[in-house]
Amino acid sequence: MHTPPSDVRPDRADRVDRADDVLALARLATKRGAVREMLGWLARRTGGPAVLVGDTGRVLAGPGGEHDPAVARVAVGAAAEATVELHRRGAASAVLGGGEGPPVHLIALDTGPRTYLAVVGPADPHCGTLLADAARTLALCWRLEQSERARRRIESAEEYSREAVLHLLMVGSVPAAQRIAGALRPALPAMVQMYVIECPHARRREIARRIDREAGGGAWVVPCPVRPNHVLALVPPEPGPGAAAVRGDQRGGPHGGPAPLDLLIVRLVPECRVGVSAAVALRDTPTAYEQAIHALAVARNAPGRRAGFGGDVDVTVLAGPEGYVWASELLAPCLRYAPARRADPGPQELLGTLGSWLSFGGAASRHLKIHRNTLAARMRHLDELLGVEVSRSLAAQSAAWLALRLHTAPQAAAARAQAPPGHTATLDAVLGTPAAGAWARAQLRPLEQAGPAAGLETIRTWLRADARLPAAATALGISLPGARKRLTRAEDVLGRSLLTAPSAKYELWLAMRALGSL
Repeated sequence: MHTPPSDVRPDRADRVDRADDVLALARLATKRGAVREMLGWLARRTGGPAVLVGDTGRVLAGPGGEHDPAVARVAVGAAAEATVELHRRGAASAVLGGGEGPPVHLIALDTGPRTYLAVVGPADPHCGTLLADAARTLALCWRLEQSERARRRIESAEEYSREAVLHLLMVGSVPAAQRIAGALRPALPAMVQMYVIECPHARRREIARRIDREAGGGAWVVPCPVRPNHVLALVPPEPGPGAAAVRGDQRGGPHGGPAPLDLLIVRLVPECRVGVSAAVALRDTPTAYEQAIHALAVARNAPGRRAGFGGDVDVTVLAGPEGYVWASELLAPCLRYAPARRADPGPQELLGTLGSWLSFGGAASRHLKIHRNTLAARMRHLDELLGVEVSRSLAAQSAAWLALRLHTAPQAAAARAQAPPGHTATLDAVLGTPAAGAWARAQLRPLEQAGPAAGLETIRTWLRADARLPAAATALGISLPGARKRLTRAEDVLGRSLLTAPSAKYELWLAMRALGSL
C-alpha cells in the first residue's frame, strides 16, 4: 500500500494509487508471459496468492516467482472451492470464505469459457477496485494467450497431417495421400519434383514458410521427420525452359524469366543447400526423394549451393523373370510370416521396417515413429526370418535392397506368374545378364575416369569394409578425415550420396558384384 502525503486528500491519494496500479498492469501486459507476470504482481500487491480458475475449479494459470508450497496448496484449494460455489450461484463477483478459512475475492473475466480471477486472503480494503481493473487487462491477455495456444495447436496438427501425407506417399499409399491433401490444400499434382533443403534446424519453420510463399502456395512443404536440418518440398515441375533448375543452371531465370525456385531459395537464405529431383509421377515420390538426396550431396560443394539430379537410380534393368523370381524367394520367409500376437508387426509392416532401415539406418525409428529398441528388435527378427545378417552385412543389405525394389515393381506379379513351376533363381544369375553388365559399367564409369583419390579402389575398399569408414581408413592406410575426404570427392564424381542416407552404396556393391570386382 502507498502512504499518501499529509497534504494530499485521501480521495485524491486513492486516485493516484489506482492510476499507478493501472499503469503497472499495462506495462506488465506487454511482457512475455503477461498473465503469469500480472498474477505475480497482484500477489505481491495484495499480500495473497492470485490465480485464474475455471468454472469447474481447475486452476488455469498461477503467478510467476517463488512461493511457499504449503501455503500455495491451501490457497489454491480455497480458490477452487470458492470458484465452483460462485459459478453455481451465477454471480459475476463476490467475496467468499472467511471464518476458519481465508476470504477469497473472486471476479469473472470477460472471456469465452467462464474464467475467474481469485485472490486469497488479501488485506487491502480497496481490493475490489484493484481486481476489477486487473480483470479487464487480464481478460485481454488471457484471450491472447489462449488464441496463441490454439494457433500453435492448429499449426502442429497441420504439420503432422502434412507429414502423414508425405509418409503415405513414401510407402506407396497414393490414393489415401491424395484424399488427405485434397482436404488440406494444395492438391497433389500428378507430376512432382522433390526439393530437399538443408538448413539450420532453428530456422526450419521460417524457411518452410518462405518456400511456400515463393512457390505461390502450390508447394507441399514439410519439415523432414527424419533429418532435423532438412525441409522437404513437393512442387509441380517447372514448365519448359524452367527445367534449368533441375540442371543446376546458375543464371537468374531462363531467357530473363522468373528465377527457378531452388535459386530463389539459396538467394533468400544463404545458409541453405538445395538438391532437386527430376520430374516424376506422384507414385514415384520415394524415387524423387532419393534423387534429391543425391543432388544435395553435390550441392554441398557446388558454388551455387544447389544441384539437380543427373544420374539414374532405376534398377528395373536388373529385373526380368529371373529377378522377380529371385526377389520373391529372398523375401518369402517374411511374406509368409504370421505373427503370434495380433499386436506384433505383420509381413507388410516388417517389409516397411526393412525398407526404412535400409534407407535411414538408425534414424528409421524417427521415420516409422517407433522406439529405437523396437526398431532393433524388428531388425533382429528380420535377420532370423531372412536367414542373413541384414543388420550387419553390406552384402545382405544390398541383396535385400534390390529384392525390395524388384518385389514392389508394378510388373512383378505378372512376371512371377509367368515363371515355370519350381523355377528358382540366384543373385549371381540376376547380375549375370548382359543388361546387368551394361548397367554396372555405367554405374562405375565415373569412378574409373576419376583420379585415385576418388576412384574405384577407394570405393571397393570402403564396400569391402561393409561401408564402415574407420575400417576403410585402416585398410587404405590413411586417416579417418582423409578417408572421409576421398568419399566426399567420390560423391562429387558420381553425383550421388555415399555418406548420408539414402546412400548409393547398395547400387555400387551390386555393380561391382556384377563385374566380379568384389
